[in-house]
Amino acid sequence: MNNYFSSDFKLGILGGGQLGKMMLYETRKYDIATSVIDPNPEAPAKLAANYFEVGDIQDYETVLKFGRAVDLLTFEIESVNVEALQQLEKEGKKVYPSSQTLLQIQDKAVQKQFYKAEHLPTANFDVFTSKAELTEAILRKEISFPFVWKACKGGYDGKGVSVIKKQEDLISLPEIACIREDLVPFKNELAVIVARNVSGEIKTYPVVEMEFHPTANQVEYVLSPARISAEVAQKARMVAMRVSEAFRHVGLLAVELFQTEDDEILINEVAPRPHNSGHFSIEASYTNQFEQHLRAILNLPLGETKQKLGAVMVNLVGDADYTGNVYYQHIEEIMKMPGVTPHIYGKRETRPFRKMGHVSIIHEDLNEARKVAEHVKTKIKVISKSK
Repeated sequence: MNNYFSSDFKLGILGGGQLGKMMLYETRKYDIATSVIDPNPEAPAKLAANYFEVGDIQDYETVLKFGRAVDLLTFEIESVNVEALQQLEKEGKKVYPSSQTLLQIQDKAVQKQFYKAEHLPTANFDVFTSKAELTEAILRKEISFPFVWKACKGGYDGKGVSVIKKQEDLISLPEIACIREDLVPFKNELAVIVARNVSGEIKTYPVVEMEFHPTANQVEYVLSPARISAEVAQKARMVAMRVSEAFRHVGLLAVELFQTEDDEILINEVAPRPHNSGHFSIEASYTNQFEQHLRAILNLPLGETKQKLGAVMVNLVGDADYTGNVYYQHIEEIMKMPGVTPHIYGKRETRPFRKMGHVSIIHEDLNEARKVAEHVKTKIKVISKSK
């Protein structure tokens, strides 16, 4: 086994956003040296990295040069140059999750076709190369309303996803490759974080339940463990593990799921990295998701995934009416509440619905934690003093 701790070993991270920043809490804990690259000179991860570089992580040469200077490469965002990762792997560089895993996930059409080929449960779908092709299929009555439209590439945080109920809803859609998906009647949106190390050791975190903002299509609350039966929870964890095994992924895989009206579990989509639905683990789990990602990619023993207490996570997003230098109004009020921990991501500029931080609420009683979360949500406001 390599000596990663207090040594010359260098871990490279593509992307220096809040996920990179939170990963660096753990590299600091273990004294693992890091190099981080991000296009933003003020990226949140800048302060905690041993070495920070400003660069375009979608540029082939930039990623190649950066990757050659480290011992192992990981990423905190999917939109990176996969061809550069493939070349680095050819040169013998360790890249986890692998370029192959990323290729199968980056494009939602490829991802959905992968589930179909692997006989993994997911909603019915069709792939279209353009909006024009989709519109033609509707005119030929091959497709009926309502359905879910998803951009094949580049969607995140609710962007690139729309529910299409009528012809007029198509007007605002961009002219890009997309998928049409059945609108699934579901009881719950669930997620499971799966960790898998290089040797194939695999563990899952408890199933979480996600409550979404009605207009922004962003997660508002994550409750862990989900308020579902033991049977449904077991089924969700089994599906998530099957997905992980099929992708042969290394690191963390966040598997977003639907629990249908008749308790079937369908895969919505996945992310091959630490994820918003795993933030509860920082306060509530024996091993948080960021440490677990490091353990997995470094082929160390995976940590315990059990929870100490019930947890609810609230996303802090920019108020719809404000843009400018961020100000967290009433943050002192929520900090007085027992079991409440705010996490501030380090973005100086707030914009409507931009993810600026999150708040964890832990309590022996999950329903009590949910009530406190509601209180936190109404109390703290992410605004700007220079409106």
